Amino acid sequence: MSSDASPGRSAPGRERHADAVPSPVFVLERAGVRFGGGARALPALSEIDLRIAAGERVALIGANGCGKSTLLRLLHGLVQPSSGALQRDERVGHAMVFQRPYLMRTSAQNNVALGLWLRGQGWAAAKQAAGQALHNFGLAEHALRPARKLSGGQQQRVALARAWATQPRVLLLDEPTSSLDPHAKREVEALISHIAERDPQMTLVFASHNLGQVKRLASRVVYLEQGRVLADLPVQEFFGPELLMRSYAQAHAFVKGEFV
Repeated sequence: MSSDASPGRSAPGRERHADAVPSPVFVLERAGVRFGGGARALPALSEIDLRIAAGERVALIGANGCGKSTLLRLLHGLVQPSSGALQRDERVGHAMVFQRPYLMRTSAQNNVALGLWLRGQGWAAAKQAAGQALHNFGLAEHALRPARKLSGGQQQRVALARAWATQPRVLLLDEPTSSLDPHAKREVEALISHIAERDPQMTLVFASHNLGQVKRLASRVVYLEQGRVLADLPVQEFFGPELLMRSYAQAHAFVKGEFV
């Protein structure tokens, strides 16, 4: 599990938590990511020990630049570890939704259908499945509209529908509501909650600055600082002030708003 602020010291509850998740979809062992080469290489993640099991809802939190996005990209396979090891259950499909999803200059339906077509579905079947996915996400009436002309919240729902349509077992979300207005935030968060609740084996890993959202969606919180995991706890324990004040000073300060 993740390292404590004190080198060589196990975080409280780490062993207990590891025993409770015998079937991991991701296991990282002292994994690190560095960008660049030689003496100018910049460490983005350092010595990450992390185990994520099927059905967990894991929130990644921390200040800007702490490594949340890099960790999600590492889990998804968009970057490779520069050191250490990453084990991924290759039988488990996963999809990632970005803070600002890339949408092509075509209809919302085609944006969803293309991902299915690239996975081997015929185009007609892919468009039919895309239409159903958009219907499930409340976008049926916008299916033929240019995706880039939709509102920010609608674009994020298209991205979620595109990810959901591929039937992933793991959903990785990078700040999925941070750039949205309050109404759109609530809509997108409700959809994420619905996706996770309808399938108990769906694994959700998401980065967020919204601590209220973390409390509502997560079962576990991983706090990062300068590319290292400093706390990894069940959500109820993470937001318990006595434990945080005693064992995780940096995380406690972040929750109180002293870090941004």
